Parts: sequence; structure tokens; C-alpha cells
Amino acid sequence: MTRLFGTDGVRGIANKDLTPDLAYKLGRAGAYVLAKDHGPGRLVVGRDTRVSGDMLEAALSAGICSTGVDVLPVGVIPTPAIAFLTRELNVAGGVVISASHNPVEDNGIKFFGPSGYKLTDDKEEQIEELLLDSDAELPSPVGAGVGRIQRVADADDRYIAFLKGTIPGDLSGLKIVVDCANGAAYRVAPRALEELGAKVISVFNIPDGVNINAGCGSTHPEKLRDAVVQYGADLGLAHDGDADRLIAVDHRGNLVDGDQIMVICSRHLKAQNRLSKNTVVVTVMSNLGLHLAMREAGIEVLQTKVGDRYVLEELLHSGAVFGGEQSGHILFLEHSTTGDGLLTALQLLTVVKSTGRSLAELAGQMERLPQILENVQVADKHLVMTSPVLEQNIAAMEKRLAGQGRILVRPSGTESLVRVMAEGRDMEQLRAVVDELVNVVKGL
Repeated sequence: MTRLFGTDGVRGIANKDLTPDLAYKLGRAGAYVLAKDHGPGRLVVGRDTRVSGDMLEAALSAGICSTGVDVLPVGVIPTPAIAFLTRELNVAGGVVISASHNPVEDNGIKFFGPSGYKLTDDKEEQIEELLLDSDAELPSPVGAGVGRIQRVADADDRYIAFLKGTIPGDLSGLKIVVDCANGAAYRVAPRALEELGAKVISVFNIPDGVNINAGCGSTHPEKLRDAVVQYGADLGLAHDGDADRLIAVDHRGNLVDGDQIMVICSRHLKAQNRLSKNTVVVTVMSNLGLHLAMREAGIEVLQTKVGDRYVLEELLHSGAVFGGEQSGHILFLEHSTTGDGLLTALQLLTVVKSTGRSLAELAGQMERLPQILENVQVADKHLVMTSPVLEQNIAAMEKRLAGQGRILVRPSGTESLVRVMAEGRDMEQLRAVVDELVNVVKGL
């Protein structure tokens, strides 16, 4: 049977794949697994702005309460705020109802443990086994033993106070356009920036339940780019639906992605002697330009598979404290246990403010090298990826690039595709390399 939990919780089309019945069962099993090892028996529950959030929250909360565990609902709030509040309130865990940057019909349920970290595979497997076992006997107390719903009225205040405490000084003098993706950051992002003294122009901050991520946010920054230029702002910030990632825009309307943000912030951390192990952890999708910029700065780079959970694993294993993904999902373990778009924004803005340099100038510390990516439909991606013929051809193409580029061939995680990517300065050479490798893959 297919594993219920994916790389980021349980995801699916709301009311079709992710039904209220499944949410109820997840609530029961998740509450039991988390609360049995940690007292008191309470779980923080939050969500993004999707129309299906109310439905799933009601079902999930009912499941949690049915095991005798209390629910502390915090309403619409960024995913990383749940990780923070779980630690802050000393509870057994946290649950987020969100599908991040996905379209409105999707939704998801993700758990955090009492430490504020995403659950380990082992914990997720325990929840899944209980959920699928019709003979499992979970607690079903009656009377005073039934769990209660106790709303946390000051959740936004606590989270914003935490964020403000992660930077020295304020952000006065900066004019910022913030794109809230009609999602979970629509209240807290503008408020936090304003309380720090910035002049804030908010866009896509009127959620109606169905417009989350719709032509806006970190995956669609085109209108933010226009707005930054139109308002003469110093820069723009784009969050996704659950606000765990950040993409920026400089004053000219140029995109500043997660790789460039990591170069800017890591160099600043190194200058302050706060870059533990002098190391940054990135995924294999980070641009070659990042590696060259890090090498120039004397910073070591460790690579992982695609996915923020793998970045986190390597950070914890290596003792490093900073890393992330090109998509803008960035982890500052000095402050948080998960990626946090607003936290990342404040760290980036602090560099801009303290150095007196524009975001455009700071982003210029990294040259983003051209990249060509082709998706190849295959019958058996495992067979292709284990082929000695492909391995030999990749080695030959890497020799041709002679250290002036790189090649990445990897299978899709969800489709019968093999992705062939080449990166470097010579576009003609890259095109030839990709075409040859695509032909090899097709012939296997």
C-alpha cells in the first residue's frame, strides 16, 4: 500500500483524497502518538486560508478531542508559527492544515513534535499504522475526559514578538512591497514589518478562501515585480500560501531567489562569526553560481537531495545552522526549527539595512548561471537511473564541460519522468550536452 505520509505530511484534493473522515482519523491517531509521550495532552492547530480549512480543522479537532487531548486552535497563521507555538506553549505537538504553494483544491495535514521539528519517519509510520489498523484500540474517554477546544487569542502577538526579537534594531527607512499570496501571512507579515518601522505596501492580502496562490506569491512574482517598480520601493517580498518560504525582488524588479538570499545571508553570518562550521547546506538544485560565490567567500557547501527535510537532516548531522533551497525555503536553526518566510525576510532586510547596500547590489555577489532542463518520459525511471550506459555518458559530458558547468540527471518524485539538467556559462555547449543525454535516456 502507498505510504499515506509524503515528504511534507498528508496531501491530496480536499474532500476527495483528504476527506473529513481521514482528517478525523489522523487527529485520533496523531493525538495518541504525540500525547502519550508528552504531557500535558494538548495540540496546537492552525491552517491557511483555503476554503476547505474550516471543514478539515473541524474534523481533525474532533478526532483529537475524542482521544482526551485538548486542541489549542490559533486560526489562520503561517506554518512556521505552529512550530514556534508548539515550543512556546510547551505542548505535545502541533498540526498545520495547508498545502503550501499548491492550488486551492489541494490541502494537507502536517504534524510537528513537541520540539517544533517535523515528525520523524518513525513517528509518521506509527500514526499511519494506527490509522490503518481497524483493530487498534485508541482511548475514547467520556464525561470530563473528553478533550476541550481552548482558543489561543494571542497567537499572532506571540509569533510577531518572537520574529522581532531575532534581529537587532529596526527597519525604518525601508519601503517594502509584500505579497502575502492571499495566504497565511496576510495579517502577520505586514504587521511585523510595520511594527519594525518599515513603510509597507501590501498586495494579495485579501483572502477569500479560493484565491490563495492564484497568480501571486512566491511561485508567481510577476505582479510583485511590477508593483515594486510602480511604487518606487526599495524591494519586494513574496511568500507562498503557508508562508514558509520567501522570494525577493530588488528595486529594479529583478528576482532574487533562494540561492541568492542564502549567499547574502551566509556571508553576513560569516562576517559576524555566526556561521557554525563555516558551512551552508543546499540541495542539488542550487545553481552553480551559488557554489562559485561560496567558494569565493571561503564557505563550505554540503549538498542533499531535493526537499527541506533533507536539508534539515544534514544541518542537524553536520552541526551547521544555515541552509535551504533555491525555492526560498530557508532554515535559520539559530532561531527556528523549520523554514520561515517571514523570519528569512527579516534576516535579509537586516543585511540591507545594516550594510546600507541595495538588495540589487547584495544579490550581485552571486552570478546566476544559465540552466537548461528537459523532462523525458520513460517507462521505468529506476531502470534508466541505474544504467551503466547513462553513467558513462554523464561522465563523458562532464569531462566536456571541463569544470565550467555541471550536469544533474534525476528521476521525478511523482511522475514517470527523468529530468536532464545542465548548467554553465556557454549556452550552445549546454544545449548540445542536454540533447545528447536526452537521446541516451530515450534509448534506454
